[in-house]
Amino acid sequence: MEILYGSTRRNDKKVTASQAILQGLAPDGGLFVPDHIPALDRTIEEISKMDYRQTAYEVMKLFLTDFTEEELRGCIDSAYDSKFDTEEIVSLAEVAGAYYLELFHGPTIAFKDMALSVLPHLMVTAARKNNVKNEIVILTATSGDTGKAALAGFAGVKGTKIIVFYPKGGVSAIQEKQMVTQKGDNTLVVGIHGNFDDAQTGVKRIFADRALGEELAEKGYQFSSANSINIGRLVPQICYYVYAYGTLLREGKIAEGERVNVVVPTGNFGNILAAFYAKKMGLPIGKLICASNENKVLFDFFRTGAYDRNREFILTTSPSMDILISSNLERLIYRITGNDSAETAQLMAALSGVGKYEITEKMKSELGDFYGNYATEAEAGEEIKRLYADYGYVIDTHTAVASAVYRKYQEETGDCAKTIIASTASPYKFVGSVMKSIGGEEAENGTQSFYGAGEVDGRKAVDGRNAVQGVKTSQDDFELVDELEKRSGIPVPDAVKEIRTAPVLHEKQCEAEGMKDVVREFLLAVR
Repeated sequence: MEILYGSTRRNDKKVTASQAILQGLAPDGGLFVPDHIPALDRTIEEISKMDYRQTAYEVMKLFLTDFTEEELRGCIDSAYDSKFDTEEIVSLAEVAGAYYLELFHGPTIAFKDMALSVLPHLMVTAARKNNVKNEIVILTATSGDTGKAALAGFAGVKGTKIIVFYPKGGVSAIQEKQMVTQKGDNTLVVGIHGNFDDAQTGVKRIFADRALGEELAEKGYQFSSANSINIGRLVPQICYYVYAYGTLLREGKIAEGERVNVVVPTGNFGNILAAFYAKKMGLPIGKLICASNENKVLFDFFRTGAYDRNREFILTTSPSMDILISSNLERLIYRITGNDSAETAQLMAALSGVGKYEITEKMKSELGDFYGNYATEAEAGEEIKRLYADYGYVIDTHTAVASAVYRKYQEETGDCAKTIIASTASPYKFVGSVMKSIGGEEAENGTQSFYGAGEVDGRKAVDGRNAVQGVKTSQDDFELVDELEKRSGIPVPDAVKEIRTAPVLHEKQCEAEGMKDVVREFLLAVR
């Protein structure tokens, strides 16, 4: 059955999957959603015998129904290849009674590789299917990981250009070095003076600027997005939850049909929404545990039904979750309104205007699949220390938030169901924070440049802990990398080795209000 996609804010006009991927964001500013969630058409037992590529095809074919089997398998095979450092593509590590789903074995050592390795192939195929002659301009805001993964995916791809905006002083030193050393004539990386929400809002405004769109169309360009607002990002993320369940079944860790809980460290809500979609497809998932850091806007939403972004923005050591406007939540809101696009549009207008909205009691009753909680900086650091000290397992700061919240969930509910924890980044990506948590003389000495009380590009660090965000990658960073390798026994990933001596190629910065001018300058200057 063909699946068509409509906007969360006006669902009377439907487009195909390939058209939704090309557009990225709906013309009215809404997000594309499928007209229904398809059911898995293979049994879990059948899926358990498949490798990752086969599983990805079985999931993606159900959503991307205007792609032929040959096209879709070609995209998948091109994406999930030797770029990944494990043949399985993703791994499951059993630690302390939970299963850590390691999603960081791709070229940029973060979970975004799982979707952004395949998105360029989907987009180029979609352009060909729809006879698009314009160059596709990928416009993306990043809180740290999407940017590099998107750059790595689209760099050098014929018929595309990519512009990435990130909050200067709001990502880790390794994340920044990965982005600003990116090669490729079709790439541009820009640090904005603001936070991720400012960058994301700026990108949405550019998408909504019809005059700019028309101007650039005359020059042979059209915009699309690599953020998780693009349905071509969201669908591939569903695949690894299905694969993880099949793997546990194959290895005899669970019985067929046994419910498992899923914990996801959450910022923009895309990764946990993918798990929700997997559940609605028939995957036996019990509770979806939404883990926040000290920017706990989602925790407050799940506890009260009120979403309020009017609060202090806190820079933390889990910067990919430093978000107050969780864009993908709009897709869930649309569903719990009963697919009412008018009501969804009204709520999103309130968020854009006064910065908050509150859902009805009936809508609250639809959130039973979810549990929300958060971990403080201290709690996340202690979780890194605990897992290393007790089990010799090293996790990054985002996974630490998820792991700490998982323990809170167990204590609060007594639910001992087997649990998958999404491990979203390599510890090497946040080496300063990880080494400080692990402790030791070398770590304490080496992390002084990351944790001294100071300012982050002119903004005061919170309790001194956020100075990490404003420090450029120095030799000290790589000394910590070497020390982590000694401590953990985990080889340094190629993604980190490559940037050790790589030259900085992108130094551009701008105010959030100047993002449109940067886009125009880059595109019109290269014509």
